[in-house]
Order: sequence, then structure tokens, then C-alpha cells
Amino acid sequence: MVPWLKEHFSNTVCRNGCSRCNSQAIAIMTSVTSHQLPSCSCPTHSRSLNRTIPHPCARSASGHLSYLNIWLILCLFPRTCVSSPSKPNFLLILADDLGIGDVGCYGNDTIRTPNIDGLAKEGVRLNQHIAAAAVCTPSRAAFLTGRYPIRSGMASSTQQQVLFWNGCSGGLPPNETTFARILQQQGYSTALVGKWHMGVNCKTRRDHCHHPLNHGFDYFYGMPFTLLNECQGTDDPELAKSLQDTYWLYTQMITLAVFTLVIGKLANFFPVKWKIIICLAICGLLHFLSWFSSYGFTKYWNCILMRNHDITEQPMNLNRTASNMLKEAVTFIKRNKHRPFLLFVSLLHVHTPLTTTEKFQGRSRHGLYGDNVEEMDWMVGRLLNVIDKESLQNTTLIYFASDHGGSLEAHRRNSQLGGWNGIYKGGKGMGGWEGGIRVPGIFKWSGVLPAGTVIDEPTSLMDIFPTVVHLAGGAVPQDRVIDGRTLLPLLRGTVRHSRHEFMFHYCGVFLHAVRWHQKDSGTVWKAHYATPVFQPEASGACFRRGICPCFGDGVTHHDPPLLFNLSQDPSEANPLSADTEPLFDTVMRRIRKAVEEHRKTLTPVPQQLSPYNNIWKPWLQPCCGTFPFCWCHEENNKADSIV
Repeated sequence: MVPWLKEHFSNTVCRNGCSRCNSQAIAIMTSVTSHQLPSCSCPTHSRSLNRTIPHPCARSASGHLSYLNIWLILCLFPRTCVSSPSKPNFLLILADDLGIGDVGCYGNDTIRTPNIDGLAKEGVRLNQHIAAAAVCTPSRAAFLTGRYPIRSGMASSTQQQVLFWNGCSGGLPPNETTFARILQQQGYSTALVGKWHMGVNCKTRRDHCHHPLNHGFDYFYGMPFTLLNECQGTDDPELAKSLQDTYWLYTQMITLAVFTLVIGKLANFFPVKWKIIICLAICGLLHFLSWFSSYGFTKYWNCILMRNHDITEQPMNLNRTASNMLKEAVTFIKRNKHRPFLLFVSLLHVHTPLTTTEKFQGRSRHGLYGDNVEEMDWMVGRLLNVIDKESLQNTTLIYFASDHGGSLEAHRRNSQLGGWNGIYKGGKGMGGWEGGIRVPGIFKWSGVLPAGTVIDEPTSLMDIFPTVVHLAGGAVPQDRVIDGRTLLPLLRGTVRHSRHEFMFHYCGVFLHAVRWHQKDSGTVWKAHYATPVFQPEASGACFRRGICPCFGDGVTHHDPPLLFNLSQDPSEANPLSADTEPLFDTVMRRIRKAVEEHRKTLTPVPQQLSPYNNIWKPWLQPCCGTFPFCWCHEENNKADSIV
């Protein structure tokens, strides 16, 4: 290296602690042998400062330093370098069951969400942000892996669309790659605080094969399951009412079958192996135990709090859960502010039973649900404040969304406990209708993403996977299909259109609708192959069932499919036909071809939500004591409280 330059840079540091600037300073030292001064890549100083530096023999050292000082002043001055850091931090916030119409920046003028609205004002708001499923488990699997849940086995072929127990064997397969795992390999500190709901164990109580720590997270604090009314001990059970009749029916059917086989075996009416009879009897016993456990035991089996692999509360104390999770998230940010981090805050808000602290009760104009939304917004504000306080706003990509649309069927007596999906038809559990899958989507990255931007292009929660991986310097897996598309060019405004041409909207394993983004015209078409039967008929929801089914007599199949022009009719109120839409046949042929091509990319995988995988198994039940005596509280388990 040129001696005068080495001496100059040995005393040069970025006063703002900007890793990008330091790396560029190193680039100058290594490239100066060619006598070329690199360009400053700060977006605020995008004009090239390239200059040819004469050799020291032809010019004095002070002359060289004058050029370098100009560059250093521009790029190394405190709070000036705002280019994309080589490894930005990621704060990903995902609400639970939040409707797109519940947030001020999406049109709600009665529920106060100033922090989320401020995030949109200072960042980028997505108006057509789509979840890969209308219920928790498959949507979250797609979010983490960037793949439709049918590819990972996280889509159900039964009426049970989500995981129903902590003690079941289903969950996100260990061979699936999450963005957390890739970032972990890139040197990131990774954490999940909040809801998981993608399984815990496979074969034993402590194998933790589906656990967050087995999917790329260094740290986990939260619920391995999801909030339920049973967690609060209300007289309106949420899980039990959908399970008890089914489990009892299966128990009776299997018991009758076992009794018949035993009689036939003993009487030599037909040959059957005892092994088959025993397996069937065990299956019947598991259904009976699941049926029995649904009466009063759900709170102990499912409503638990974990720190890493250790259970800290069983059952959990809902009164302090939100504050504890917020403290954990804030502590993680402060602890890792000097290194790249990924923090996934998976909020328990605004899922029933809408546990809300006394400070926020009675504050909104929409009862308990509105109170819960406003408390959630306050929590988001606390997270944003710590990012600003620690001067991380220029090096942190912040993302806020909901896992799917609001629940229309959630109610208690005459009180509505679910969200509002704005002008969009349908809600949670409805795989095709917009209200179940169109969700809030907001990005903020100070100095990198243009503030106050609104994008109407189709985007997906699955897009987070390639976007985060790309920004972290990782590589998207090449051995599997990734359905997400990187969003950075769209967010920064360097491209005008989304890279999504088609989106496939599943309800379980059943394809209910397809969206076509026609690039040449910009029109967004949507064809529905199946829609749920509302009960009552004009109610717009499945109140009698509790949640809409994906198949069977609760679904209407359409041939030809219902076609909507979402660009003109986003509320899906006026289906088109060949008589009313000249392009009807052309659009349907193109969508039909896309479906055929999509199905060719699907490969058989183990079904994680099969009846066997989704039934309660005592030997898999997480327990902080000696099973079945499972109860503990954090204040009595100080050893478990060490961070």
C-alpha cells in the first residue's frame, strides 16, 4: 500500500459506527494501488466522486488527501451515510387475526393506531398484500419458508385447518428452510418472541423437532401454540366445540370396528391379524383421550409459555404475558444493537380471548376488540421507539403485517370479537375471498425506502423470505421451489410492477381461487373455483359452523369459475361472465393453463395436519413437571428465567 495513504487511514474511523462506511474505507485502501478513488454509494450523495489520482511522484501527498477528504466528509460525517448496510437488521412484526380495515392508514377512522399509521407515513404501504392462507398455521409456514404451505405439508386435507395441540406430532418439517436459518448461517443473532403455532415435538416429549430453535432461531420466548378462549377460562370454549363432536364420533366408530373385528377373529368369521386390531384400538384410545382432554384440560396442554426449550408457565398467566413479551423483545434489541440481528415479533394480539391490560380497557369505540387493537398499536410504538433510541433506524428494515384477515365469526353473546376487513368480502378461514387473505403490509427503512409511498401491486407474505435473505447476503435455496419474490426493487421504486403474475389461493390442500396480474394491461383478475356456503345465507360468514370449511357440503363449486376484475371491483361484488366481459374466455384459458403448470411443480410430501399428526399424544405433550401433573409459574422457576 502507498505509505502516505496507509498512515492517513490508520487514524480514520466512521464516527457514526456505520459498517458500510468502514467497509468502503477499506475498499479505498485496497483499490488505491490503481490510483482510482471509489464512488460514494450513499444514496444522498449519489453523484460519482470518481477521480483519477496521479502518482505521488507527480503530485504532493496533500493533493491526494484533498480528494480523499471530500469523500470522507460526505460519507463518514455522522448521520449522513444512509446507504443500505451490508447486513441490515430486521424487525418483523406479525399481528394475529388483524383485519385490513382495523388500521387507520387502511381507512379506519374510529380505532386509533397512530404508531402503525406513522410507520406507513414514514415508509411504504402495500395495498394488495396477500397471505398464502386464511388461517394461522399454513400462513405462518409460508411466511417463514417463502413457499405455499401445500409444498411443505402444512396444508390440511381435513376440516382441521390448523394444529390443534402442543402434544401432536405435526409441525413445520425439519427439512424446510426458514429465512431465520439462512440469516443464522450469515452470522445474524435471531430471535422469535410471541406465537409459534407450528408444532413442537415429533417422536418424544423432548426432541423439539418442530421447535423454533430447530428452525434457525437462536432464542425463543413465547407460546408454542396460539391463544384460545380456554386460556382465559371463559365459558365459551373455542377449541373444544370444534373437536368434541368429531373426536367422540371417531371414538365410537373405531370402538365398534374393534369390537366387530375381535368377534370375527374369535369366531373365525374372517382372517385378521391381531396387530391390526391392536393398532386400531390404540387409535381409538387416542381419539378418546383427545375427546376427554378437550373438557377442561386444553388450558394446561396448550396455554403454555416457553423460553427456548424450557416451560416457564403452565398454564400461562395472560395478565402479564403481553408485557413480558414486550420486555423480551426490547431486551433482545438492546443486547444485539452492535451486531446484525433478526427479531420476529409474533404478536398474540388480536386473537381471542382479546386479553387486554386495564390501561387500555374501555378506551376505544369498538369494545374489547378495539381496546386490544389499540394496545397492540402501543406495543408496536414501543418497539419503534427502542429502534430510534438505539440509533438503529438507518440500519433496520421494519415490517408490519397480519397473518391473515380478521375473524368474522368470533363473537360472545352480542359482542363482536373479530376484526373488520374493510370493503373486502369474507374473512379468516375463507381461502379465496379477499377479506381472508388481503392484509396490512408496511415497510420502513429510513434513508433507503422512500417515505409515504403506496404500492397497489400484488405482493405476498411469502416475499419476505427472498427479500430478507437477499439483503442479508444469503442465497435462496436452489433445491426447492420458492414462491416468494424479492420486494426490494419494488419498494425502492426501481421497478413499477410486481414480479408476481399468478397467485394461488388455497383452503387447506384445495385450490379455491387464482389471481392473475396481467402485466400488459395492469389488470388483476381473480377466478373462484370454490366458495364457502355462508350460514345464514346472507350473513357473509359461517356463523353456525364457527369457521368456514374447505370442502364438502359447506362449499359451492363453480363451473365456470366466478371471475372478478379486482382492479375495478376489489370487493368482489359483481362476477363477470362471457356475456358481460369480452375477455372472459381468454382470461379463463390463461388461468387454466397457469393452474396446470403450477400443479406440475407440486410433489407429494408427508401431511403434517393429517388426522394422526393432529391428534393429541400424551408422550409428546410438553410438561414442566411429571406428566400429567404439569403446572409451573415463572416466579417459582428462577433457573428458567435466565436470558
